[in-house]
Amino acid sequence: MRTLPVRRSAVDPPGTGEIAGAGLRWLVMMSLLCVLWRLMMRVILVPVADRPECVHALKVAFGLATRFDADLIGTHIRPHQRSEVRMPPALGGESADWMQITKGWNAAQLSRNAKTLFANIMAGRAGYPVAKRPAAHPVAIWSEQVGSPGHIIPIIGPLSDLLVLSRPARKGGRLASLFLTEALLNSCRPVLVVPQKVSAVPGNRILIAWNQSPEASRAVAAAMPVLEAAGQVVIAAPRHEAAAGPKSGQLRRYLRHHRVSAELLRIPGRKPETELIDAYGDSGSDLLLMGAYSRSRFRQQVFGGVTDYMLHHARIPVLMLHS
Repeated sequence: MRTLPVRRSAVDPPGTGEIAGAGLRWLVMMSLLCVLWRLMMRVILVPVADRPECVHALKVAFGLATRFDADLIGTHIRPHQRSEVRMPPALGGESADWMQITKGWNAAQLSRNAKTLFANIMAGRAGYPVAKRPAAHPVAIWSEQVGSPGHIIPIIGPLSDLLVLSRPARKGGRLASLFLTEALLNSCRPVLVVPQKVSAVPGNRILIAWNQSPEASRAVAAAMPVLEAAGQVVIAAPRHEAAAGPKSGQLRRYLRHHRVSAELLRIPGRKPETELIDAYGDSGSDLLLMGAYSRSRFRQQVFGGVTDYMLHHARIPVLMLHS
């Protein structure tokens, strides 16, 4: 007599083995999701010079690299030894500025100093092994390029996931300003601008500056790995959202698809630069995320009002994407 298998009805509780199996599958799925998430932020790029502001940028960059299991590339850009060509600044633009700034440099010595700062000091403090190429584990990679920021950054910037630079000093920050401008305009990647002095690695409490623009939307999408890792996300949006783009409520729903829970903070919208600083403080944020805006003037790109204010006057970490 053949024994038929007993079929469990839909209301019968699953056995212990099935519960354990489901739990194991859930853990495997979450582990895979975690790996995929980390893969989205794998290469962090920092322009390096032997300057105090670079110490702050590298400190933050190594902290983020540790958080995301990312490689960190430190790149020193040195002028070509035959670039002493006289060119009026009005005609030469970035190249003329670069030649004026680097005139009289001992390029070889400055390059050695920058490499020592990156490889021997900052990477050592962060516990990052220095390597010449990517490895099976996160590494710090030193790179030296000959040219100007305007030529080099459009080449190396797009092949990174994030750039980290220091905000220019109010006096004597011409070199830092040149690098920052090129990174924002020509890297096609999000740029983290850190203050001259920073006490901790930002990104745990993020304030999103939302104005319904395509620039803000692209900044949010590009920074999604950072948003997913944050412990708090707040959206600062005007009380009256009359633009044609997505409203703040729609942004909140979009973030929920990525398992990011965001609060909404309304601002008047009359003076966004100062209102965002107030919202940043009120929400206890440690990072501002926003789109970067520019306009053309006399054949050069200049930043819009809010962007320029955050770059040169605000003393908070800002993550920007220009598009």
